[in-house]
Amino acid sequence: MAKSWKMPKWFYQLGSPRWFYDISSRLLPWFAVAAVLLLVLGAAWGLAFAPPDYQQGNSFRIIYIHVPAAVLAQSCYMLMAVAGAISLIWKMKVADMVAKSCAPIGATIAILALATGAIWGKPTWGAWWVWDARLTSMLILLFLYIGVYTLHSAIDNEVNAGQAGAVLSLVGLVNIPIIKYSVEWWNTLHQPATFTITEKPKMVPEMWVPLLVMVIGFYCFFAVALMLRTRTEILQREKRSSWVQQLVEGK
Repeated sequence: MAKSWKMPKWFYQLGSPRWFYDISSRLLPWFAVAAVLLLVLGAAWGLAFAPPDYQQGNSFRIIYIHVPAAVLAQSCYMLMAVAGAISLIWKMKVADMVAKSCAPIGATIAILALATGAIWGKPTWGAWWVWDARLTSMLILLFLYIGVYTLHSAIDNEVNAGQAGAVLSLVGLVNIPIIKYSVEWWNTLHQPATFTITEKPKMVPEMWVPLLVMVIGFYCFFAVALMLRTRTEILQREKRSSWVQQLVEGK
């Protein structure tokens, strides 16, 4: 008889609020230090020392904020949808908490991506906003984040709120490939991806290396923000449990 496939132990550990709280306590300082160092290094390198673009001049430097924000906004949404799916299928409370925590963080990052894109678009296209396929799909991403956050806030029952938010986030996943491939599927003003994992960067190393540093720094910052919000959510939902009461009392 064939052996039944089992999920690894760490997968079920993630479903334990106390285990997540404890492991995040150890990880937070490392990610916080990495985020500060990488963001300071990347920002200083990209904004002050990277050579100007031969066409856009110094206005291109906004990419050191815009590109990491746009990439992270999409990644955060995918994490939110995956966490929502795990919550729906395996009924893991921590997964629901992670999904809920992703919504306001992702919305903030999406706003940053749209704002910096508008700042970049003004000197490049002559307008703060155009109904470009990439820009419009990013705006839809922001609305999806707001929708998920609103569902969690409007529905009093945590289980029902989590299920509603998870369903919306899963439906909204169709927007992610639209954002990614919009510049290829339609005739848009937005330029193609600055660099990808599978292709050689079109920029010189002095320009794309600090951009890569900023992308990693943004992800480290996101990890810190997500752990902090999830830890707060855990304390609120588990406030009646003995381990949280002991934690509050300092025992």
